Amino acid sequence: MKKQLMTFMALAAVLGFASITAVAQPFQRPQSAPLGPSEEIQLKVGNLTMTIDAGRGGKIMSLKHSDKEVISQSRFPEAFGSTFWTSPQKEWNWPPVNEFDKGAYTVEEKSEKRIVMSSKVSEKLKYRICKEFVANPKDESIAITYSIVNESGETRKVAPWEITRVTNENGIIFFDAPIESVTPANLLAFKPQYKALWYQTDEANENRKINADGKGWLAYLANGLLLIKKFEDLNPSQPAPDEAEIQVYVNRGKSYIELESQGAYTTLKPGEKVSWTVKWYLLSVNDEPQPSAKLVKKIKKIIRKSK
Repeated sequence: MKKQLMTFMALAAVLGFASITAVAQPFQRPQSAPLGPSEEIQLKVGNLTMTIDAGRGGKIMSLKHSDKEVISQSRFPEAFGSTFWTSPQKEWNWPPVNEFDKGAYTVEEKSEKRIVMSSKVSEKLKYRICKEFVANPKDESIAITYSIVNESGETRKVAPWEITRVTNENGIIFFDAPIESVTPANLLAFKPQYKALWYQTDEANENRKINADGKGWLAYLANGLLLIKKFEDLNPSQPAPDEAEIQVYVNRGKSYIELESQGAYTTLKPGEKVSWTVKWYLLSVNDEPQPSAKLVKKIKKIIRKSK
């Protein structure tokens, strides 16, 4: 191939072409299966409206406070919505498992305050995913319980994993964790302040991802909206191998960011399931997207009340 290229370049010079320029193409993740027919369902509580598409991976396509959106609405593949995968990723690599991420879910129950749906069994992993969405008028939250059912004939180990995509628009991401637990160190500019770690969203010409040992909550503030997620606080030995309780993925440029959290790595016998709940809050706030004791106090007050 190298010899052929040199011959072509020599011929081009003889014929008088001014130059030959090789253009490097940006790396693209392999494409996963296309989305199927849409089947959108809405769940409302207070000023919040969550839209879930059962026909397209049971994804959360939208979360609004009044008319303001917090979830990425990009239509590039793997750049929008909130989805659910099994962990560790090394069991399936890429693209995401179609039955969990893009295939149709069967709606088993639908009411004003509760939606239950389940996926088909993955041909590759032999798991089935169930999702339960419950609106809580008392604190204007939505609790999502994910269940992984072992439909194989063997004992398996697995952990739950929620991935929520938001825009990269002058926001801030923060959570409670020791700075030394953030790995790789210095990949994202997390700074300890007011008993939390803070990352002011920025731009780089590369994809970046960190792991962290959190304390059971993760928050994102941008455009006057504060998204809070509350989940089980794990000790460092509980996540799946090479995974973590909290993960933040920043796509190259200013396209989108993934807010990720994981549950405990659990042994399942055939027919057993593991369930894991993430409670979502979305508040309209006047706070600037910068570190403050006021923001941490606000979040901890909400978390205490939710127990």
